[in-house]
Amino acid sequence: MDSATLDAVFNALADPTRRAIVARLAKGDASVNQLGAPFDLSQPAISKHLKVLENAGLISRSRDAQRRPRRLEPKRLGEATKWLERYRKLWETRFQGLDTLLEEMKEGEPT
Repeated sequence: MDSATLDAVFNALADPTRRAIVARLAKGDASVNQLGAPFDLSQPAISKHLKVLENAGLISRSRDAQRRPRRLEPKRLGEATKWLERYRKLWETRFQGLDTLLEEMKEGEPT
């Protein structure tokens, strides 16, 4: 994942309203009205949030007669997860090393 794409994904997920929309879409496709219902926001404001999520590649819209339901695009979330996973593994290794060092220091202390 290139830097601009990663920036767009994390920018989109930085907003709690957009994270809530992603969580709702994880349960299944939804219309703009369904996605906006839990929020005290205007329809244009919800549409702006949806546009940010679409531009980041996190959601897409389909066509179902008169409706244009949104759906989650898990591939982009998977790519971001892979990026995060590299750093989780790095820090996990470092913390394990620190734990080992602390145990060694504890064993060397007089009781």
